[in-house]
Amino acid sequence: MIAGLELPAAALVALLLLCAMLSAARTALAEASRSRLGELQKRGMMGAAMALALRDGGARSDAALALGQMLAVALAGVCAYQVLNDLAPPVAGLAAVALAALFGLVGLLLPAAYARQRAERAALALSGAAAVAVALLAAPAWVLDSMAGGLLRLTGSMDDDAAPSVHEELRETIDLHAKEGTVIKNDRDMLSGILAMQDLTVADIMVHRTKMTMIDSAEEPRDIVAKVLKSGHTRIPVWTENPDNIVGVLHAKNLFAALQKNGGDAGRIDIDDILLPPWFVPDTRAIPDQLNAFLKRKSHFAIVVDEYGEVQGLVTLEDIIEEIVGDIKDEHDAVASGVRPKPDGSFLVDGAVPVRDLNRSFDWSLPDEEANTIAGLVIHEARMIPEVGQAFNFHGFRFEILKKRRHQITAIRVSPLARQAEPTPQGAPQAGAED
Repeated sequence: MIAGLELPAAALVALLLLCAMLSAARTALAEASRSRLGELQKRGMMGAAMALALRDGGARSDAALALGQMLAVALAGVCAYQVLNDLAPPVAGLAAVALAALFGLVGLLLPAAYARQRAERAALALSGAAAVAVALLAAPAWVLDSMAGGLLRLTGSMDDDAAPSVHEELRETIDLHAKEGTVIKNDRDMLSGILAMQDLTVADIMVHRTKMTMIDSAEEPRDIVAKVLKSGHTRIPVWTENPDNIVGVLHAKNLFAALQKNGGDAGRIDIDDILLPPWFVPDTRAIPDQLNAFLKRKSHFAIVVDEYGEVQGLVTLEDIIEEIVGDIKDEHDAVASGVRPKPDGSFLVDGAVPVRDLNRSFDWSLPDEEANTIAGLVIHEARMIPEVGQAFNFHGFRFEILKKRRHQITAIRVSPLARQAEPTPQGAPQAGAED
């Protein structure tokens, strides 16, 4: 009897080794860095090219290796029961369960844990065996996967758009490392800013027309010089007849060169002669496209217009860079950022402060899909134009309206709510609003 058990026992050991190899290979290929494998391939490391090809195979390689694991486990169960049933029939069932648990530990969990710690090394070592398994099992794995997908679609359980995009996966990875403390806040903000640019348009980051400094070409040259000096800006749009009719951009360098040329007499300067031609861009242009346009045109300044050709604002190269590195201040910028922390933990926020800036500065997660500014977010959530003194609770914060200018909210008190507090969609007038 014992001699007759040699074959099933040997098969059990072989299946254990096969399962361990497939488990380690599957984990290694999923965890290995593609850039690292590419670098190893350039160095001529044996197995790097095959490992890279298997990794790029994605779902095809993973499905084949998973099918191999399932077959190995199933066959091992059959062999284990045969061995145990011949040795100890009364306890064969319980012993088979215990052996299956041991098999799962040794053949699945331990190899996967090892491969996760040494992903590239394991991928190189097991690439040959994994390639053989994929070549043998890819076709049946694809058939089974297609059948499973068909059943899920018939039952309405499969969402074809459920797979996360590359950008979403990168965002999740960055957030995970930030929570674990392996990525510092500044690095996380910069990486997140680069990814966020893919979803933004010029309208999302432009300086709105209500905040633009503009010059009327009919003004006296002396007044124009004083206005340029007071503004602190290098480039200022110039209009004639009405602000939507921008005829050029006045560069401070050209203005001061003309002033020096005329002996400091501003009255002798002809502003029209030193204007640069304006560059108009649509407000729907994607930020990466606008960045490429800035670099190609070798320009830093553009006027933003809507589909009707009306001026909506302006965008600069600095605005795009600030989306990545955060707010850039120089010696001529205003010190106030529009946010003033208070001792009670609340914040006095100017209505025009962008939601993204608040999220970046304070690690908040206020939504910015429907509104760019904090005032716009309050109006969107309240579904009304609030009055001074009204307060609203949503997204874990209390928003109290402090100041208004006609229909424009200019100052808001933002207070983080206690976690147990329930948000209320409607606000009611509150007494004691600050001025």
